[in-house]
Amino acid sequence: MTPERHRRLCAALDRRQPDLSVILEGVHKPHNINAIVRTCDAVGVLDVHAVLPENRARASASSAMGSQRWVYVHEHDSGPEAVAAARAQGQQVLAAHFSDTAVPYREVDFTRPTAVLFGTEKFGITERTVAAVDQHVIIPMMGMVSSFNVSVAAAIILSEACEQRRAAGLYQQRRLSEARYQHAFFRWAHPRLAALCERYGVPYPALDDEGRIAEPRRFDFLLSEAVRRGEDA
Repeated sequence: MTPERHRRLCAALDRRQPDLSVILEGVHKPHNINAIVRTCDAVGVLDVHAVLPENRARASASSAMGSQRWVYVHEHDSGPEAVAAARAQGQQVLAAHFSDTAVPYREVDFTRPTAVLFGTEKFGITERTVAAVDQHVIIPMMGMVSSFNVSVAAAIILSEACEQRRAAGLYQQRRLSEARYQHAFFRWAHPRLAALCERYGVPYPALDDEGRIAEPRRFDFLLSEAVRRGEDA
């Protein structure tokens, strides 16, 4: 862990927005998933709620979600369940969806706790989920096509959320709880060790002020014992 990397990781976590999240319902193309998660990282989103498709694309979508390092991916069985999870965090839920009640995305107050929901590339958002959200938003279109690609739409809407939050000063102070900050930092700084801890049920070890494991010998022993017990089971 170099001092430069430590500073970069801390700076990114200092700007993470615990009250801005994304919900993906049925989005299954890996390049779209990766592009959306890249945008999430760029605007400080830490949590992505995913409803994976119930078809042959599920495996590739699951693989793309599992490869994400800079966000937490929470899987749900349905769109309404994902909406309920965001609401439980005090977030308004906005769906990118054309309807008679939809408003242009720039008219929304994204400084409020918000989750933005995007549907499948071909079929959009399911009817049950459309009915469950708080507001529908649209990107006004000036040409012959009726909508953007889902990853492009996500980038446009989340960029607006980012600009509103930047203007309101929400990126100028650390907003994550200390426990969540430390958990995310360990995942980012030590991804292989984090994966082993999660696999064998070992709590993440404490880190020193430079981002290194504070008691490496004790941690190595605990992890070795956990691996041994797991292999003996």
